[in-house]
Amino acid sequence: MVVRPLSLPDELTEQLLGSIIDGTYPPGTALPSESEIAELFSVSRLTVRESVKALRAQRVVRVERGFGTYVNDPDRWTSLEPLIRATTARAPANDGLLEVRRLLLTAAAELAAGNRTDRDLAGLRAHLTAMREAADPDDFRAATGDFHRALVRATGNAYLPLVFEPFAPITAEDDLLRARGALAAVERGDAARAREAMNRPASQAVPEQSA
Repeated sequence: MVVRPLSLPDELTEQLLGSIIDGTYPPGTALPSESEIAELFSVSRLTVRESVKALRAQRVVRVERGFGTYVNDPDRWTSLEPLIRATTARAPANDGLLEVRRLLLTAAAELAAGNRTDRDLAGLRAHLTAMREAADPDDFRAATGDFHRALVRATGNAYLPLVFEPFAPITAEDDLLRARGALAAVERGDAARAREAMNRPASQAVPEQSA
């Protein structure tokens, strides 16, 4: 896959969003003026306008005529990825995010059981092995994200990966147990058990043996 470089407005949008999420510009405060942002980031005022326009479209900021551009509370934001980033910055194990993530993965496991290919299964097994053998939390997080992305792709639904992607970096303590159980059921083509394995509470997430 070819990754296109970000345009200058996109780069600035990302930098401003990062500053909002890290608390440099908390909710309710004003962003620096257009000219100040241009000088601070060494860009043109046109670039600043385009970036602020993008943030306004996501309702991350609002313009109050005659006063300035103000940061909105995250619960007013309308773009999923920035909202997830802001939420996890405050609480990495946010219950609400984990709940939505689990709902998506539960549906994905059920669909994948009926639609997966041999290639999908090979990828899932490889990612599960990487999860088991992860040497540190960062490796485990990366392997878990790869497993879940592969599971979602195995559904054959072109839209689900786009919906799931913002949740992919989020991990939970019981991900390995859920993944093992779900993969065993997906390998057997058992949609009901795949859904159950991905949905069961952590206390009941007993690993199953792959077929």
